[in-house]
Amino acid sequence: MASYALSALLALASSTLVTAQVPTIEPTPLASLNFASPADLPYQVEPNPVVRGSQFGFNQCNSTTQNQQSLCQTMYVNSIDDFCLWGPDKPNSTISDTEGEEVAWCTKPHGARLIPNGALQGVQFLKAPDYILVAGFIDQTQVNIQDGDFGGELDPHGQDLAGNPMGGIVFSNAYSGSNTTYQQMVEWNLFIGGNQFCLKICPTGAPGNNPAGYCRNTLDRLGCSVNSPNNAQKDVYEVCDSADMDLPGVYVSNGQTITYTQPPESLGAITSIPFTATVPASSNCTPFSSAALYTDIASVSGASTTPAASATPSGSGSVSGSAKPTSGSATGSHSASAAGSSSTSTPNGAGAFGVSLVAGVIGVAFSVAFLA
Repeated sequence: MASYALSALLALASSTLVTAQVPTIEPTPLASLNFASPADLPYQVEPNPVVRGSQFGFNQCNSTTQNQQSLCQTMYVNSIDDFCLWGPDKPNSTISDTEGEEVAWCTKPHGARLIPNGALQGVQFLKAPDYILVAGFIDQTQVNIQDGDFGGELDPHGQDLAGNPMGGIVFSNAYSGSNTTYQQMVEWNLFIGGNQFCLKICPTGAPGNNPAGYCRNTLDRLGCSVNSPNNAQKDVYEVCDSADMDLPGVYVSNGQTITYTQPPESLGAITSIPFTATVPASSNCTPFSSAALYTDIASVSGASTTPAASATPSGSGSVSGSAKPTSGSATGSHSASAAGSSSTSTPNGAGAFGVSLVAGVIGVAFSVAFLA
C-alpha cells in the first residue's frame, strides 16, 4: 500500500511538473473569432485574455473615438490611400515592449488615430491572387515607435493565441466590390521597424487559397524580405498587380519540398538561411503622388507627446455603460525582429535584406510552437 501511495505521489508530482512547463493559451483564440462586419464587433473582442491581462483598447470605433489618443484596436486595409498600421500608444516605445497593446494608426478616419502627415515616405500596394500586401517606408517616430527600433512582427496569434495586439481585428473592403461592405481578415501580419513596414492580409475562402500559409506567423525573426518580399521604393507611391509569392519559408531542395523552421533565439542571431526569397513579378503599376492620396491626413501633425486618454465609444454603434479599457500586463513575450534587416532604408524593397543581424536580443518566454 505504501509503495502504491508513493508511486501515485510521484506520478502526480511528475504530472504537475509537466503541466507547469506548458504555457496557458487563450481558450478562444483571436484567429477563431469571426465577425460579419465592423458593426458586429463587441466593445472588446478579447476582454479577459488568460495570460497577459485585459485587452488594452477597444474594437467599437467610430467618430466619437476619432482622435490622436484613441485606443481603437480595429484597423482597415482597403487601398493605397486607405489603410492602417499598428503602433504604440505612447511616444518613444519599442514594439517588443508594446506588441500586446498596439493601437490602430490610419490614413483615413476610422475612429482611430491618423498617421501624421509626412510619416509615410513611399508605399507600394500589391494585389496578388491570394493576398494584399502594403509595403513601404515610414518615419516611425511619428507613430510612437522609438527611433532606431528594429521592431518586430504583429499578428492574430501570439504566444497565447490572444493576438499581438491582443484583440486586434482587421477588416477590408478590397474584395467585396463595395466601399461599404467589409470582410474580416482573420489571417494577417505586419512587420514594422527600422523605418520600414510590410502589412499583408490573406482572405479566407475565395479568392484566398491558403491564408495561414501566405500569412504565416512563425518566421518573425526574418522580416519583410522573407515574409513579404516587395519592390517598395522611397518617395514612390504605386498600386500594382502581383503574382503570388512563394509560401514563406517553403523551398525545394533536391526535388524535395521543405518548410523552413527558424531556430530558437537561444542559439543566437540568424546569419544564413537555406533558401532565397524572391520578389514576385508585378505588373500594371499605377503611380500616385502622396499629396493626392493622403488628403485626410494633410493637416495632421506629428504624434502626440501627451499621455493617451482612454477614449471610449459613445453614440450610434456604441455599447452604453461598457467599462473603459484597462491596461493589463500586456507586454509582449515572443521575439521581436527587424522589419528590415538594415538600419538604413533600401531603394529596392522594404526590408530588402532577409536575415536580421539584430534579431535575438529579445527573450522568448514560450516555445515558437505556440506561435503557430
